[in-house]
Amino acid sequence: MNKVYSLHDAVAKFVESGDCVSFGGFTTNRKPYAVVNEILRQGQKDFTVWAGPAGGDWDMLIGEGRVKAYINCYTANSGYTNVSRRFRAAIEKGALTYEDYSQDVLMLQLHAASLGLPFLPVRLMQGSGLMKYWGISEEQRKALDKVDDLKCVEIENPFNPGEKVVAVPTPKLDLAVIHVQKASPDGTCIIEGDEFHDVDIAVAARKVIVTCEELVSDEYIRRDPTLTRIFGECISAVVHAPYGAWPSQCYNYYDNDSHALKEYDKASKYQDAEDAKAQLAKAAAKAQKAADAKPEDTKLADAAAKAKKAADDAAAGTAVPETFADYLEKWVYSVKDHDELLDKIGGSRLMRLKNEPHLGYSTRH
Repeated sequence: MNKVYSLHDAVAKFVESGDCVSFGGFTTNRKPYAVVNEILRQGQKDFTVWAGPAGGDWDMLIGEGRVKAYINCYTANSGYTNVSRRFRAAIEKGALTYEDYSQDVLMLQLHAASLGLPFLPVRLMQGSGLMKYWGISEEQRKALDKVDDLKCVEIENPFNPGEKVVAVPTPKLDLAVIHVQKASPDGTCIIEGDEFHDVDIAVAARKVIVTCEELVSDEYIRRDPTLTRIFGECISAVVHAPYGAWPSQCYNYYDNDSHALKEYDKASKYQDAEDAKAQLAKAAAKAQKAADAKPEDTKLADAAAKAKKAADDAAAGTAVPETFADYLEKWVYSVKDHDELLDKIGGSRLMRLKNEPHLGYSTRH
């Protein structure tokens, strides 16, 4: 069966507003950015999310207000941003409905979903604040149709009376999105390197979009069945999307684009120009207060002067720093599709990211 779609058509057909969604990959590893960008362009929203270890993929969708409820263990562009900035800003403003599980428990929940289990007994959160403090209250949960009524509940082990374990819910995924190295037209996938939770969500979800670096023949896949990680029966759509994980890395193919990730780190600090002006003014006032408290400290005085200049320039519109809105306009909305994005990034830049086979990483990026 041929399941090959264009990126546009796969997202238009299989991504629906209100879906319960999980993405594959891990922070800056094999994240399905090509699909994320297309979702942003097409406008689907109101997602209930089981994010796993997320990065800029979900941070961008949070920043654009596309997430209704967010269930996660952490969100960071590891090595570039310790806590993703739009995610953090939404939490601090109380604008994101958010629940937190430990990473080990969340990974087991996704695995339990692939096994069709109704719930999962664990011990891993016992005695921690994750049991006591809920991000989404019981009252809020009753109003969210794709969020379980309870975060967790302590139950007795039926095989050892008196022993307590923690029961946690398993995700009911509508959609999984995964980027892989190789896929055949029938959806059979080869994942090289760490699988993360990708196989689990592919099995658990009722719809699965796979983007791949290489679209290979079914005959190629059959040459070595031991390499197969996801079977075609799980997959709804296959999209050939070289560099579909950019700016994250794809093992054996390319490294992460450190320039793009650093750019996103700086730009995502500010939602838009007005937010940048407000934050810079606040930073200038804080720096001046510190300088006033120690008038003999020339370093504090210099820092206050620089902060004031940055705030004044932004307020006047002469030097507004790049913002999250600017970044998305530059790399998402100003291009019509993934191919046009690759043209904009440029061949020489993409080639510098290519892994050197004898090392397994790039020395040129």
